[in-house]
Amino acid sequence: MKADPIVKNNVNIIGNLDAKETLIFAHGFGTDQTAWHSVANALKNNYKIILYDNVGAGNALPEAYSSNRYNSLFSYADDLIDICETLAVKDAIMIAHSVSGMIATLAKLKAPQHFKKLILVGASPRYRNDEGYIGGFEQDDLDGLYQAMDTNYFAWVSGFSSIAMNNPDRPELAQSFANTLSAIRPDIAQAVAKVIFQSDHREDVKQLDSPTLIIQSKEDIAVPLQVAEYLNKNIKGSTMVVVNATGHFPHISAPAEIIKALKQFLN
Repeated sequence: MKADPIVKNNVNIIGNLDAKETLIFAHGFGTDQTAWHSVANALKNNYKIILYDNVGAGNALPEAYSSNRYNSLFSYADDLIDICETLAVKDAIMIAHSVSGMIATLAKLKAPQHFKKLILVGASPRYRNDEGYIGGFEQDDLDGLYQAMDTNYFAWVSGFSSIAMNNPDRPELAQSFANTLSAIRPDIAQAVAKVIFQSDHREDVKQLDSPTLIIQSKEDIAVPLQVAEYLNKNIKGSTMVVVNATGHFPHISAPAEIIKALKQFLN
C-alpha cells in the first residue's frame, strides 16, 4: 500500500490558509524543512506555506527510503507531485534550495499545473565539470568526498559543514548544519550524495519556460557563480540575483537577503 504523502514527507502547512497564493519550500541535502524557518515566518501572513522533508532526511518516514527507489532525482520529483496532488495544489510558487532546485524542475516539467513560478536558491544542474561547462568539481574531488564519508562519516560531517556554511565568525550555523547532517543515516547520506553529485539535468533546465528566479551567494563552495549564470542563460524567462551572503545556505546565514529577493520577485 502506498504511504500517505503527507505522513511520508512530514508535510506541514502554515501561514495564511485563506491566502490566494501558495508557497512550497523544499530543502537541500543535509538539511530539512527547518532550514526555511526564518524565511517562511517572514512570509506567512500573506501566503499559505507548505513545508516538507525529502525522504531520507528530517522527519520523513525512515522506512520510505530505499536506495533502489531513490537512485535518481525523478523519485523525489514524484514525491513532490504526490504532495501537490494530495493537497490539490494549483499554480504554487516553488522555492527550492540546492538539489531540490532540480527536483522542482523535474516536477514542473512532469506536472506543470502545480507550479506557476520557480525560485532556485544555490541550485545546480550538474556539479561536475564538463567540456565547456564549469560545475565546480572534478570527478576525483567527488570520489575523495565519498571516500571520506565512508571512512569516518562524523569526521567528514564536522569538516564539510564548516566549509559549506562558510560563515566562520558564526560557528553555531555550521554546528546546526552538522547536527542535521549527523541525523541522517551514514549509508543513506552517502547514497544520496552520489545521486546528487553524479546527476546531470542540463537538458531538463533548458525545457523550463516559466518565471524563474535564480538566487546565488557571492561565494559558494558547492555551486560557483558560473553555474547560476548557466541556469540564467538556459532557462527561458529567468532572472538572476547575487545576494550579499557567503556559503551554500544563504537562507540560513542571511535570511534577510533572501526575503528581500523573494519579495521583489513575488511582487
